[in-house]
Amino acid sequence: MAKFDVDEALVRKLSGLLDDTGLTEIEYRAGEQTIRVSRGATGMAFAHGPSAAPPLKQEESPVTGPTPGAVTAPMVGVVYLAPEPGTPPFIKPGDTVSEGETLLLIEAMKTFNPVRAPRSGTVSRILVADKAPVEFGEDLVILE
Repeated sequence: MAKFDVDEALVRKLSGLLDDTGLTEIEYRAGEQTIRVSRGATGMAFAHGPSAAPPLKQEESPVTGPTPGAVTAPMVGVVYLAPEPGTPPFIKPGDTVSEGETLLLIEAMKTFNPVRAPRSGTVSRILVADKAPVEFGEDLVILE
């Protein structure tokens, strides 16, 4: 097994994401190396090194592939459906969007990152609530 040096700055950064987003666990993979930071009853813990995929939890359904038309979260963070509090949301079901149009924002590390439409289409469903934490790869919006 190849040596894996723990990047303490990365662990601290991931810990900060837990605080900022209210998540209890975050995992970062680079090739076959993995760092997982979690916050539980025992405090902070991290694991590293090559790892197998985590076992499926019983309440999860089997993986069936990507949802057709789904726009997924490019990062872990907190989703915002409007540009500012009290303003109308970027999109609502039934809206027609153009490729590159901002659909929502994800706040990560105190930075607001726009999630843009990968293609033109009609918003069929918005799958997340405003100010909800999201995971990398989570379905956010369905475009038809």
